[in-house]
Amino acid sequence: MKKKIIGFGASISTTSINKAFAAYALGFFPEYEVELVDLNDFEVPVFSVDCEKENCPQAVRDFLDKLKSADILVCSMAEHNRNWTVGFKNLFDWCSRLDLKLLQHKPMLLLSTSPGGYGGQNSLNIAKTIFPAFGGNILTTFALPKFHENFDPTQGIREETLLAAFKKQVEDFKNQLIKEN
Repeated sequence: MKKKIIGFGASISTTSINKAFAAYALGFFPEYEVELVDLNDFEVPVFSVDCEKENCPQAVRDFLDKLKSADILVCSMAEHNRNWTVGFKNLFDWCSRLDLKLLQHKPMLLLSTSPGGYGGQNSLNIAKTIFPAFGGNILTTFALPKFHENFDPTQGIREETLLAAFKKQVEDFKNQLIKEN
């Protein structure tokens, strides 16, 4: 039975470049069963303690079940104003109320991209700091700068140096997976 990888972009944008980048990354794992998850399928109200007392939305349980069903996670962090997107942060907050270790200690390839030259590294760096406290087992990271210049929807990363660096991170990730097993 193949191991399962769940991938997602940490954004609720219908044209999310981080979802596209996560989908691209999943293509480097043909030996696994892969599933790209759309956070729009897990719509939840804005988190508040008052709302939590009323009822936890089923979408929160559904997203946690998705994470639990995976052996490996691929997450591409989107960035708004040098921070996580509100949609992802909201779902993350809800999930953490049901399961503090929501990332389930699953091996994780953590990515980011943005239209700018820093490649969403602010949100990636926040995730690198925060995720371990929530069961994140980050093995490798990669930030792709200037998404629209360096990525093509049909061919993927088009700049050779960035493509080589990305492939190296994926290979390092796979090697670490072997060591963990």
